[in-house]
Amino acid sequence: MKQLHAHWRMDYIEAPKYPAEMKRPFTELPTLADDRTALIIHRTALSYLLLNRFPYNPGHLLCVPFREVSDLDELTKDERSDMMEIIIFGKHVLTEAMKPDAFNIGFNLGKASGGSIEHLHAHIVPRWNGDNNFMPVLGQTRILPQSLEATWVRLTEAVSKLSAH
Repeated sequence: MKQLHAHWRMDYIEAPKYPAEMKRPFTELPTLADDRTALIIHRTALSYLLLNRFPYNPGHLLCVPFREVSDLDELTKDERSDMMEIIIFGKHVLTEAMKPDAFNIGFNLGKASGGSIEHLHAHIVPRWNGDNNFMPVLGQTRILPQSLEATWVRLTEAVSKLSAH
C-alpha cells in the first residue's frame, strides 16, 4: 500500500472555519476589521473578494455583495455591475499570482444547486491542465498544495500590483 504524507495539511484541517458565533459569515466577515483573518483580498464599494475556506483548488475565490441577497435578480444594477467588475478583477489577480490555464466561474443559486450559504456569491476557481487527478475522483480527497494563509499573501500582493497600474 502506498502512503500519502501531507503533514502541512494538519494546519488547514485544525484551523477554525468561522467563529462559532458567526451566523451570517458573508455579512459578518467584512466587519471583522482584519481582512487577513477574514481572508478578504479586495473590497469595492458594493462587494468584496475572499478566499474560499473550503476551496476546490488553490486560489478559489468568492465574490460577495455586501448587501445580503439570495438571488441575482435581487441585486441593483449598480451591484450587478460591481460584481461583474470584481469577478473580472479576481480573474486578473489569479492570473497574475498563480498563472492558471483556465477558470470555472459561476453561481450556485438555491440549496438544490449546492449553495450552502444563502447569501449570493460567485465562485472564481482557477484551473490547471491536469489538476483533476485520481485523489478527488477515486479517493474523495482534495489535495491543496498551498495553505490559505500563503495563498492570501500571494493574492494580496497581486492585488497591490494590479491596483498600482
